[in-house]
Amino acid sequence: MNGTSRSDIYAGLEVQIVLKEDQRTGNLTRGIVKDLLTKSATHPHGIKVRLESGDVGRVKEIL
Repeated sequence: MNGTSRSDIYAGLEVQIVLKEDQRTGNLTRGIVKDLLTKSATHPHGIKVRLESGDVGRVKEIL
């Protein structure tokens, strides 16, 4: 499942995100969603979230 739909993502979900600095390389960071930062229902590049670790990025994969 990809992370382009806000309705699929909620706090406590384990996801892989791409950080802003990793967009060129595509390195993914795994973590637990703390906050949803994108307000729209969908986003073509992934819903922006904050992980419990404090990292902010766009969801690329829901685990």
